Amino acid sequence: MCIPLKPVFSRHKGDGVQITDEPTGNLDSRTSQDVLGLMKTSGQRFGQTIVMITHNDEIAQMAGRIIRLEDGKICGGEDHDTESEE
Repeated sequence: MCIPLKPVFSRHKGDGVQITDEPTGNLDSRTSQDVLGLMKTSGQRFGQTIVMITHNDEIAQMAGRIIRLEDGKICGGEDHDTESEE
């Protein structure tokens, strides 16, 4: 499957987009926390949007917005207030 990314990101107002696929999948818990912290810090510092694919619900709950997919289709989602957690 090919997804054309330019139309998706051409409306982005920040400095960039990080796209990650299971960034902590093969890491120990300490290194996983380091990677997630680095992603969060760089996202905030550089005004980046982070698009993360994960099967880990605990990591997903750290996101400002979750979009759930099932069988290639959007089946749900939720918004989180991450501003108050900082």
